[in-house]
Amino acid sequence: MAEETPVKTKPAKSRKFLLIRYGRMNILGLFEHSETEVPRTPARVVVKTDKGLELGHLVGQLSHYKDGRFRLSEEQVCSYYVTSEIQFNTEPVGKVVRFATPDDISEEQHLRAITAEEIESCERIAAELGLQMKIIDAEHIFGGERIVYYFMAEGRVDFRELVRKLAQEYQTRIEMRQIGSRDEAKLLGDVESCGRECCCLQFLQLLKPVNMRMAKMQKATLDPSKISGYCGRLKCCLRYEDQTYTQLKQSLPKKGVLVETENGEGKVIDGQILTQLVVVEYPNGDKASFPVEEITVLPASVARRKPQQGEGPANANRRDGRSGAPPARELPLPGRERRPAPSERPAAPEEDIETPDDTQQ
Repeated sequence: MAEETPVKTKPAKSRKFLLIRYGRMNILGLFEHSETEVPRTPARVVVKTDKGLELGHLVGQLSHYKDGRFRLSEEQVCSYYVTSEIQFNTEPVGKVVRFATPDDISEEQHLRAITAEEIESCERIAAELGLQMKIIDAEHIFGGERIVYYFMAEGRVDFRELVRKLAQEYQTRIEMRQIGSRDEAKLLGDVESCGRECCCLQFLQLLKPVNMRMAKMQKATLDPSKISGYCGRLKCCLRYEDQTYTQLKQSLPKKGVLVETENGEGKVIDGQILTQLVVVEYPNGDKASFPVEEITVLPASVARRKPQQGEGPANANRRDGRSGAPPARELPLPGRERRPAPSERPAAPEEDIETPDDTQQ
């Protein structure tokens, strides 16, 4: 009986993905594709998402693609975007239909041209219905499946009648999305005071809160008009270096700490975070700056034994609790006499004191 030769099964081909930026809000996502090769120049692609057909941009360094496959692993991609604080979904969000043709680009330009008309129609109908809302922008999906309107309002808005009338006028699905001031800047922002395009418009996806503590730590001006962005809130770039500033600040000694320097002992009165310089004041009033690695922080026990400037040894000892000097007397409040303690009251004369024995006699 002939020995059966085992049939070698072909290994299943691994799935191939492209990193695409798509939609009016510039969302990033991985899209599965079956193309044999990826262009070596920046390209546009037609992708299929949950909204329908959309045009997107191929992003990422071209060296990351090999044999039509995005070479970085899912963990590497996640780590990069989490570290960069960019919102990113690790699960595939759709499929690549094809690389965009000149006709696709022409159709996209046509849809952008009619967006202004769609916004005017929405504003007109909203005014007729008495809706208190501001239409910021509109996005006509490439495949024509729907029109997405972005608006701002103080509170909740009942836009059901508005959606019904718009759907009748354009014969397509209408979607309304309420956004905030930061999202408004993301849609309409252009160039910031630094001379570059708004971060939220260019790449920033995850808009985390920014507070004045970050501006104070970086010693930026506290003038709101100079540290506020296009959206009217504190600039997102204040958050980029906050972690570095926080780590550097931890290596500086706090103000008031006694340190040992090459010129003797002194007290820390200030510190520069970026340059890592410490300003020290000596008992005679002189001041000097030293790199943080050239000073030694004195232990707290040594610092407590050191008399402060203008204090004598007696005062220092008294504060340390090792002096036998009597405590300071309590002064009475103005306009009010201090009642003497029972131990301080004078005893009555001996002849004036009557005892039970005397009365019995």
